[in-house]
Amino acid sequence: MKPTTDMDYVELYAKKLKEDKTLFQQQKTLIESQLHSSRTTFSKFGTGDEFKAKAREYLRGTGFLKELVK
Repeated sequence: MKPTTDMDYVELYAKKLKEDKTLFQQQKTLIESQLHSSRTTFSKFGTGDEFKAKAREYLRGTGFLKELVK
């Protein structure tokens, strides 16, 4: 059966992860690396309102946040 919907792909991906432990470990390592990188990046922004302002400025600069959000 060829996947036709997004949910079909999600189910196929979940089955592959369950069947192949090396694929699961690879994805786990990737996600942990991304979390570490994000934590390191955002820890430089301080706390509270200062964090919010600096995080928004950073996200606008990367294009992840549109100028309409203040």
